[in-house]
Amino acid sequence: MATSLRQDHALALAAAREAGEIALHFFRGDVKSWNKKPNDPVSEADIAVDTLLSERLSGARPDYGWLSEESGIRPGKGPNGGPAQWIIDPIDGTRAFLERKPEFTICIALMHDGQPVLAAIYNPASDEMFDATAGGGARLNGKPIQASGHASLMEARFLASRRTFERHGWLARTAKADFAYRNSIAYRMALVAAGRFDAAISLTEKSDWDVAAADLLVREAGGRVTTADGAPLVYGSAKHRHPSVIATGAYIFDDVVDLLKTRKP
Repeated sequence: MATSLRQDHALALAAAREAGEIALHFFRGDVKSWNKKPNDPVSEADIAVDTLLSERLSGARPDYGWLSEESGIRPGKGPNGGPAQWIIDPIDGTRAFLERKPEFTICIALMHDGQPVLAAIYNPASDEMFDATAGGGARLNGKPIQASGHASLMEARFLASRRTFERHGWLARTAKADFAYRNSIAYRMALVAAGRFDAAISLTEKSDWDVAAADLLVREAGGRVTTADGAPLVYGSAKHRHPSVIATGAYIFDDVVDLLKTRKP
């Protein structure tokens, strides 16, 4: 790992843990919340974590750009002169956070030239720190992780809605599958990277800050991340949006994409 990336990696992990302490303070106590728009909650914890991360990350790397769900965007450059940007979701899974469910994460990605090169995803409620660097593998609490080698849809472990599978007529091909759900898409993808589930599927739009860190994490763990149609995620569009996201182990990926191609309008 190059020296600058190694230093940025250490900086991101330290910032994520410090932000986790703030999140836990609110998680265990009272927290004010409101809707940014209908069915889109935000809390004072989101704002406090975002502020801390800005102070720690931008304070240490003032030339890097910034993109956060809660505090907007600014461009920037890395140590080699190319585009570099922190991408932040201060609390992914705010709804779970407000319901006192330990399924939320703090997400930090560093992008170089439009691709994630560093990831830190921290669930402070369970004290799970997922991290990855480009070409350097993926880890959970410092230990290497690997995505599932399972290849059968019939008995797969899905982080997805069973009701969605029923509506699209997919249960016949997944009759013995297990279904579970976690509110944070980043956490779902991280659990795929750790091999606990075979695939995470979201057929709704996601933003760069939701998935950038988890994208790198899953791929460094040997898994695959694409849209539901099997296309790679492309970062930096004007709206910073992706039409859908799936994360899978490498061996089940083709069958998952084939299944999703039969979805109903």
